[in-house]
Formats: sequence, C-alpha cells, structure tokens
Amino acid sequence: MLNPENIDDCLKPGTIINSDHPDVIKYANDALDGSESSDREKAVNLYLKVRDDIRYNPYLPFYRPEHYLSSNVIKNRTGFCIPKAGLLCAVARACGIPARIGFASVKNHLSTRQLLEYLGSDLIVYHGFTELWIEGKWVKATPAFNAELCLLHKVPPLEFDGLHDSIFHEFNSEQKKFMEYVAIHGVHHDVPVELIVNEWEKAYGRERVLKWIAMSEDTVNGRDFTREDIV
Repeated sequence: MLNPENIDDCLKPGTIINSDHPDVIKYANDALDGSESSDREKAVNLYLKVRDDIRYNPYLPFYRPEHYLSSNVIKNRTGFCIPKAGLLCAVARACGIPARIGFASVKNHLSTRQLLEYLGSDLIVYHGFTELWIEGKWVKATPAFNAELCLLHKVPPLEFDGLHDSIFHEFNSEQKKFMEYVAIHGVHHDVPVELIVNEWEKAYGRERVLKWIAMSEDTVNGRDFTREDIV
C-alpha cells in the first residue's frame, strides 16, 4: 500500500486519483500556459483551474469509487469538495508535484436552507482538501468552491499562493461566520470511499445516507445549489 507520508509515493497514481490517465494529463497541461518556472507557479495555476472550471455540487452520487474518479470529474465538470480535492491531487502529480488528499470536519455557518435540511446538520464531516509538496513543505489547498458560487454567498473566492495554507474563510465579506474547522482526520494517498461513507453513516445516520443515495441517483430531482435559499 502506498504511504501518504512518503513524498515519492505521493507522485504515483492511485486507483481513483488516476493521475496517469490521458484526460488528466491533458487537463493538467491545458491549465498551464508554459511560463511557469517553478512547482509553486504550476500549483497555483492548477488550483485555479480546478477551483473555477469544476462547478461545486453537493448533491452528486458519492458511494462508489467511480463517483470520485479524477478523469470522470473532468468529464462531468462538476464535483463536491472531495472529488475536486482528488482532481487537484491528480493534476499536481501529473505535473511532478507530490500531492495527497486530506480530510477535516467543518462547521458550516453559511449555507442554504435546503442543504441544511439535506444534511440534518451544519457539520460537514470528511470535507476534502489537498496537500501539495512545494519548496520543502506540505501546503494545504481547498479548491471546493468556484468563484461564481463564492460571490453568490458573499465570500471572496479562496486564493492560493503556493506558499501558505489556503483553507476556508472564518468569516464572509459581511463579517458573518462562514466556516469553522472542528477536527482534522488525516491524509491519504487515494480517496478512501468506504471509510468516507462509513463515517457519514456514523455522523448522519445510515437511514439518511441511504436517502442521499436514492436522491443522488434521481436524475430529475431538480436540485440546483446556486438557486437555493442562503441562510
């Protein structure tokens, strides 16, 4: 098993973070303009590409490995925090930058009425982020929310400079509570789908998770996160 603490292992493709897939390699190359002279500059452009090109959607299917497969995320152009963090890992590895996926639980102080009803909580368990090895250290990057969605929620789009951790804002532009980190769950070489679903069942209840599965497979459920009631 590949070790997420081993920098060399974090350059190798995973089963889900399939950094060796032709579509992932092309996507990574398309994100770069050729002027980048360092891993830091490459990482910033890759981050911006994943952040804004992949539309955030919390209502997608989530219980099978193919739901997180990086090449599928590119194909579908949509994902929630974990698939987007996995994709950033994949394109970074494709460009020779060691990367791993990490997880945290965050208290969501700025959400929509519909998402709170869906979760039954303001706690997002196993939120996904990316860690990149740049200039001799691991740096966190959080590509979950595209810029358009951030502006809708009156939160500045989360920037990343390749030098400092880029994690959710504590407050929005109106100084209202936005995100609060309450637990860190460690890092992985690949997306641990079974672990994630098990932890969600513990946190939210098996019956609710089964309901999510049914809802996510309903292609005519009409859910559009960008049109929901912000609270």
